[in-house]
Amino acid sequence: MAQGSFRKKLYPTATGLLLVFAMLWLQFSHMPLMQQTMQRLDSLIYDLRLSTMLPEHSIDSRIVIVDIDEKSLQIEGHWPWSRDKLGRLIDNLYEQGAAVVGFDIIFAEPERNSGETVLQRLSEAEGEMHALVRGLRNYLPLFDNNAAFAEKLHGRDVVLGYIFHTRGDEAVGALPQPLSIEPAEAVTRLAMPSVTSYTGNIEILQQAARFGGFFTLEPDPDGIIRRAPIVVRHEGRLYPSLGLEVARLFMMVEDVGLQSAMVGNEEILEAIRFGNITIPTDSAGRVIIPYHGRWGSYPYISATDVLQGNGSGGKLENAIVLIGTTAQGLFDLRATPIQAVYPGVEVHANIIASILDNSFPMEPAWATGADFLLTLLIGMSLALLFPRLAPLPLVFITLAVLGAAISFNFWMWASEGLILALAPQFLLVLLLAMFNMAYGFFGEFRSKRQLQGMFGQYVPPELVQEMSENPDQYGFEGESREMTVLFADIRSFTSISEALTANDLKVMLNRFFTPMTRIIFDHRGTIDKYVGDMVMAFWGAPLEDKQHAVHAVTAALAMLREVERLKPEFQAAGFPVLEIGIGVNSGIMNVGDMGSEYRRSYTVLGDSVNLGSRLEGTTKYYHVGMVIGEETHRLAGEAFVYRELDLIRVKGKAQAVRVFQPICSTAEADSTLLEELRLYEEALRCYRTQQWDHAEGLFRQLLSGCPERMLYQLYLQRIAALRDTPPAHDWDGVYDRSEK
Repeated sequence: MAQGSFRKKLYPTATGLLLVFAMLWLQFSHMPLMQQTMQRLDSLIYDLRLSTMLPEHSIDSRIVIVDIDEKSLQIEGHWPWSRDKLGRLIDNLYEQGAAVVGFDIIFAEPERNSGETVLQRLSEAEGEMHALVRGLRNYLPLFDNNAAFAEKLHGRDVVLGYIFHTRGDEAVGALPQPLSIEPAEAVTRLAMPSVTSYTGNIEILQQAARFGGFFTLEPDPDGIIRRAPIVVRHEGRLYPSLGLEVARLFMMVEDVGLQSAMVGNEEILEAIRFGNITIPTDSAGRVIIPYHGRWGSYPYISATDVLQGNGSGGKLENAIVLIGTTAQGLFDLRATPIQAVYPGVEVHANIIASILDNSFPMEPAWATGADFLLTLLIGMSLALLFPRLAPLPLVFITLAVLGAAISFNFWMWASEGLILALAPQFLLVLLLAMFNMAYGFFGEFRSKRQLQGMFGQYVPPELVQEMSENPDQYGFEGESREMTVLFADIRSFTSISEALTANDLKVMLNRFFTPMTRIIFDHRGTIDKYVGDMVMAFWGAPLEDKQHAVHAVTAALAMLREVERLKPEFQAAGFPVLEIGIGVNSGIMNVGDMGSEYRRSYTVLGDSVNLGSRLEGTTKYYHVGMVIGEETHRLAGEAFVYRELDLIRVKGKAQAVRVFQPICSTAEADSTLLEELRLYEEALRCYRTQQWDHAEGLFRQLLSGCPERMLYQLYLQRIAALRDTPPAHDWDGVYDRSEK
């Protein structure tokens, strides 16, 4: 009875834990579909959190929006307005005390000179040589509204807006000066996307204004504007957004710096810094838009009121002015998390306000780790607790946990401005609750049991647990893949076995194979078979392992160290002192369930496997504990320090291969070892180029420093033999091995 109750709790507990690990895998999966799904859920929760936690409605009077609204279009006429009128708008703004003016508008085309239109009509009617036509030509500059507008911009803190495009390579208009970043190569080192196309203002206006900022806004995949680029890289330089440039001018800051961090082999942008302001960004230079309120969180003044000289009530005094539009026909209304229709110009106002306050929401660098730990702790606790609860307490606990997770997440946002993922925890709690309420998840549990039965004798329990998260991906079907194989053999086993009784031999082998197997399992290896005194293992199946060569060599080094540790124990027990040889090789191998209808095993076959066995046999010849093949050396790369042993042609192979001895990890190598290897490489080079005297001198020098290194004595013997019997003129340094 007790055993049956235990099993009833075991099944949902085990499946619940599997759900936890599956959720963690989904949360941190690099699969595009999974990432999009999790991002969409997190975005929905982010929108809900932002909407419910907006501060009470208040007006930020530091930033004023001069609105080209429906009223302005009715009074002043349709858009675009003449540049002369916009020049008057600039004059009136500065007369009323504006500090900095930013245009959320682009002037990509020159305005046609109205005098030229009149001149053309007169020329057609009276002819080119008519006195009135010739006289009117002298007055054309008076009608050049582009030049007039440029004159109004000159010498004033005006930021013209422009657009960067993420598609195509068309460039229109002129760009402003980029940000001054020192050193300049700091920008090129960043692993961030670059844009090649833009639509800028006409050159006469951009040169007069001097300052510019792009107002590009790209929505998330669901069409919502949640992030905005604060900087964009173009041709190796960084250009500021409209909000960043306006804030920089208002704060009178010249120098802008970058904050970056190394992630793997890439330098990732983390923040933009100027003065005492830090703007956290993602690797693409984007910020999370800090929405401070709904539409109308900043003072609005109709553009026609400014043009008509109507009083602004002192709103413009020492204020930042953004000129934009909310008119329906001018298409600058965006979908945001807080409102489905929201002025684009107010998005930039929110960014400017947060720069001034130095208060941007951010996803901290440790957010991924925190999300992982929260999901793991909540999931593990509930997976163990839920199977022991009755339905009603389970519902209450579920609601309590969801409430606590939501409260903690919202508190971190409200008090610290930190954004942490909530969707994984929310989904996991619901999944665990639904599963335990339904208790019908037997199929998944049976798949797990079947997988453990299939592979439990070959791979460690930890890998079986990983495989159980996706049991349908693994089976005994044969396939070819790149893998690494290891052969470890006890030397002089025949003489050892003759000196021991059958029982003592069994005990000794068990005490030897147990730690060797543990090491292989600890390094994600799969046991192929034990044959007498030999153990064979491989990496890369059934669980794919991109680091299979590194894991195999690491395991082999650990096995050699373990043998040294076992020697005193074996000597104390009356067993012979053991020495082993290990051969490791990588390449394409066939793996699967192979054999006959009477007996089958999960094993690997192929030329790469055979070469691994031959390499194990060469360890005795070179008097080393391990020999690896050329492909393993390439795949393991710089993780280890190696000694190239030889260029050999093993029995049964026509092509010569380079063989190496891994000595230790790169971090463990000291200067003495590196100097010895440098000298050895020079000696080996001289040997292969038949510089016998120089090679002999170097090998003797090496041997005097390391008399126990039999490899150096071996090469000295070869040199003596080659002097007596010189090789052919086309000798390539290959040594033919006739033994297995």
